[in-house]
Amino acid sequence: MRALITGITGMVGSHLAEYLLRNQPEIEVFGLKRWRSPMDNLENVKHQVRFLNADLLDLTGTRNAILEAKPDFVFHLAAQSDVKTSFLNPSITLQVNVLGTFHLLEAIRLEGIDPVIHICSSSEVYGDVLPEDVPILETHPLAPASPYAVSKVGEDLIGLQFFLSYKLKTIRSRMFTHTGPRRGEVFAESAFAKQIARIEKGLQEPVVHVGNLDSVRTFADVRDAVYAYWLLVNKCTPGEAYNIGGNRTMKVGEMLKYLISLSTVKSIRVEVMPELLRPSDVTYQVPSVDKFCRQTGWKPEIPFEQTMMDLLNYWRERV
Repeated sequence: MRALITGITGMVGSHLAEYLLRNQPEIEVFGLKRWRSPMDNLENVKHQVRFLNADLLDLTGTRNAILEAKPDFVFHLAAQSDVKTSFLNPSITLQVNVLGTFHLLEAIRLEGIDPVIHICSSSEVYGDVLPEDVPILETHPLAPASPYAVSKVGEDLIGLQFFLSYKLKTIRSRMFTHTGPRRGEVFAESAFAKQIARIEKGLQEPVVHVGNLDSVRTFADVRDAVYAYWLLVNKCTPGEAYNIGGNRTMKVGEMLKYLISLSTVKSIRVEVMPELLRPSDVTYQVPSVDKFCRQTGWKPEIPFEQTMMDLLNYWRERV
């Protein structure tokens, strides 16, 4: 059995590769990457993965990679995944996330193989829901509030279209906030943890610079998320979309307060920076995961407190 992971060098892709190699020894892991992709996240397993160099914006190169891998499972995680960056570079975000997904699915179709395909959509597709509409169901209208969210709606619906038109076995996940070691520093909790680690080493004044702290998020650990993705391709129904998320809901400011409580420095201040605020934001990101849990038996296992400590320790080792 073979699994192909796009975006394998990222936080989620690297944790998924480790999960498969550790827990599913019958699976041969292929990783799609660009030639210039940093390999730091894969240091522990890079000699166990078969890497394929291709850019999803190049259909020919993507077809060649699909032909070489001939996967039984495809985990499509590659994306421009930062909301703030999508406002600065909407065209690149749409190209990578929408056209890149189209090229991947078209390559699979043209090569005539029949894998189970995980399309990694996002909770951002739901936009800014009202308090009375949480927890959010998969049937909630899609109302994207950023170029990133628009691109994920496109990716999501392209996955559905290839199922309806060509019977490709696409399954869409709408993952809510997930974090842990290797989280990119453009994301709030990781940016906070990095600043706290720098403060502890005397590299920064005891001030954490922040954006909007009032948004409500439900947190999951990335290591729980990748196990969920394995269950998704083995137990869920092609053509369907599934919310996946954790079980700890709080404001971003409460998450920051907890991170600061873990610090060895006890007098850290918080300062809101206008440049860290998005032109539009989503307030309530609280999922209903009943559909996914009923079908797979999945539940989050790693407590929020461990996730935050592991994230902070990750940055303590790197600053």
